[in-house]
Amino acid sequence: MQGLIGKKLGMTQVFDAEGRQVAVTAIEAGPCVIVQRKTKANDGYDAVQLGFEDAKEQRVTKPELGKFKKAGSSPKRIMKELAVDEDDESKAGETVSVVDVFEGVAFVDVVGTTKGRGFAGVVKRHNMAGGRMTHGGHSKRRVGSIGQCAYPGRVAKGRRMPGHMGNIRVTTQNLRVVGIRPDDNVVLVHGAIPGPTGGIVLVKKALKKTGKS
Repeated sequence: MQGLIGKKLGMTQVFDAEGRQVAVTAIEAGPCVIVQRKTKANDGYDAVQLGFEDAKEQRVTKPELGKFKKAGSSPKRIMKELAVDEDDESKAGETVSVVDVFEGVAFVDVVGTTKGRGFAGVVKRHNMAGGRMTHGGHSKRRVGSIGQCAYPGRVAKGRRMPGHMGNIRVTTQNLRVVGIRPDDNVVLVHGAIPGPTGGIVLVKKALKKTGKS
């Protein structure tokens, strides 16, 4: 199993073995129920569908409810799919905890949705400097020139301009695992992760940076 669905609980600080203060994000990772085990023979690929957080029966569709009952699980609000190896022995109905996945793991990648900022200008969205605030300056927080006078006479693709900011899927890679608290289903990672407090995230074993804690 490569990861778990979790919820961002917020940031705090802990002290390591050498007495240094470490800023960490607490993530409630699991427990997750395996709702379906997909195989190459039946589905063309190997994966598991994980369910997280209970939901009312009237909040799910009848086909989904049938899938949950077949797995012997209560309805779940969040569903994510993760690839597994062909020889993985995970079965539908099993519960996966934070210890099962992240015990001894040193680094993780966290996938989340950033906070939505609505429509934002270039100063906030792209950290532009803006124009002069004194001596008759009329640019202030505007974008300034965006094209050419004649040729080619259009706005170039990729020009940074005002627009929708935030509310996008972001992956923060190579976060160090500071600690695991099995009794609370919590994993502590060094640094910040995308999204607001209470936001749903996907915590996976780091793809680029491996190692044991």
